[in-house]
Amino acid sequence: MMKRIIYMLLGAVVISSTSCRKELGKLPENAKVDGNTILDQRTSEIALNGAYYRFAAVNSDNITKWFEHEVPPAMFAGYMGYGYGPDQGENNNYARSSYADIYWTSSYQLINATNGIIKGVSALDDKQFTGSRKKEILAEARFLRAYAHFKLLSFFGQWFDLSSPYGALIREDFVQVDAVPKARSSVKDSYTFILADVDDAIANAPAENKAWYATRWAAMALKMRVLMSHGQPGDYKQVTDLADSIILNSKYKPEPQTKDIFYFKGLSSPEVILGIKPQQNQESFYYVLSRQYWPGASSLYVAKTALKDLLKNDPRSNWLIGTENTGTKGTYYFLKYIKQGDSPSVLSETSYAFRLTEVYLLKAEAIVRSGGSLQTARTILMEVMGRAGVTDFSAVDNATSVNDMLKQLYLECVRNLIAEDGQEWMALLRLPSSLIQELRPTANDKIKYILPVPHGEFLYNTAFGPQNPGYQE
Repeated sequence: MMKRIIYMLLGAVVISSTSCRKELGKLPENAKVDGNTILDQRTSEIALNGAYYRFAAVNSDNITKWFEHEVPPAMFAGYMGYGYGPDQGENNNYARSSYADIYWTSSYQLINATNGIIKGVSALDDKQFTGSRKKEILAEARFLRAYAHFKLLSFFGQWFDLSSPYGALIREDFVQVDAVPKARSSVKDSYTFILADVDDAIANAPAENKAWYATRWAAMALKMRVLMSHGQPGDYKQVTDLADSIILNSKYKPEPQTKDIFYFKGLSSPEVILGIKPQQNQESFYYVLSRQYWPGASSLYVAKTALKDLLKNDPRSNWLIGTENTGTKGTYYFLKYIKQGDSPSVLSETSYAFRLTEVYLLKAEAIVRSGGSLQTARTILMEVMGRAGVTDFSAVDNATSVNDMLKQLYLECVRNLIAEDGQEWMALLRLPSSLIQELRPTANDKIKYILPVPHGEFLYNTAFGPQNPGYQE
C-alpha cells in the first residue's frame, strides 16, 4: 500500500494555475506541491488550494468524498450500518472490516501536500507577500497538517495513553520515494507535534475566511478536540477558555433550528465553522454520497435501531430517521443530509467538519471533567437540545452525578453530530469504561478503540515499528 500511496502523493497533488483562492472548482492540474514550484504569493495560494482539495477528499471524478468522516465512525459507535448486510466494523472487528484503513491514505496525502507548502513558502522572502499573508498561508497549512495527524493518532494510535509508544507516524517533511522509512512517534510526542501546529494556526491563521477554508477559530475548535483526547487535568481549563473565546469573540452564532443547517442553509449557516463545499455540478454525478443514503447507488448507508431508539420521543427523529430498510432488518434510511426519495443537491452534498454546537458540548464536558458545576453544564446542554426542538429535559434534570452528566452529554453528541466528523466515536471512547460497556458492549477492550495499521505500511516502511497490540502483522 505504501508504494501506491507515495506515488499518489508525488503524482496526484497537483494544482491549477488559475484557481488561486477562488472556490474549489476544477481539480488541480499543472504543478506539484513539492516546494520547487512555489515561487511567490500567487503560486503559494495555488499550492494551498491544492491542499484544501486533499482536505475535501476530491477524487478523480471531481467530487468530494467525505464518506470516511461521516459513516465509519458512526458504524464503530453502533448507530449506523451498511444497508446490504453488516460490515465487521459494526461489531468493532476491524481486522475483517472494509473500513480498517480509513484516513490512512487520505491523511498522508493531505500531510504531504501541506509539507510541500510549508517547505516552499518558508523559503520565500517575506517581501514577496502582502501584509501577513505568508504567515497565514503557513498557518492554514499547519492547521490541515494537524487535523490529518490527529485523525491518524485518533484511529491508529493509543491516544488514550500518554506513556504509550504507539503514536502517529509523524511526517514533517515532503516525502520522496527514497525517504519513506520512518518510525512512528510516541503518543506524547505525537500530541506535542500536533499541538505545536495548532498553536501556530491559532496565532497566525486569518480570523475571516470562506466557510470551506480554515480560520484561527477552526484551529481553536481543533485544539479543543485534541485537548479532550489528551485528557490531562490542566487541559480542561484550556478547553473552556477556547470555547469562550469562540463563543464571545467570533462571528459564529448558534443556528436557532438545527434542522435548518442541513435542509436549508448549509455553509451559509452562522454556526458552521468549517465545512466541505461540493464541486461544481457534483450533485449530478451518479456515485455521490447523499445518493447512497437512499437506494440508487451501489452502496447504501443506514441508521441502525440504536439510533432510532435513541431518538425516540425526540423531534429530530422525524427528519433523521426514515422508513425501515427492508433489505436488512433493524436498519432505517438515514435522512440527515437528504430527504427520503429526494435527488442529490448542492445542499445534500455539503459536509461539516466543525460546528459551533460541538464547541458548546465540549465546553460542557470539560466543565464536568474538571469538577466544575454540573448545573452550568446542564444549562449548556439544555440550550443545545432546545435549539434542536427538544422540550423534555427530564433525563438531563435527573443527571445528578458526574457519570450521569457525561452520559447525557455523549447522547446529545450522537443525536446532534451523528455522521459529521467522527465525534460520536471519539466522545464515546472518552467516557469511563463502565459507561462504554453500557453503551457499546462490543467495544469491550482498549484494543478495539483503534484500528490496525494497514499491512502495506510494514512492506514499504521497514522502520515503522510493531503493529498495534491485538493485531498480527
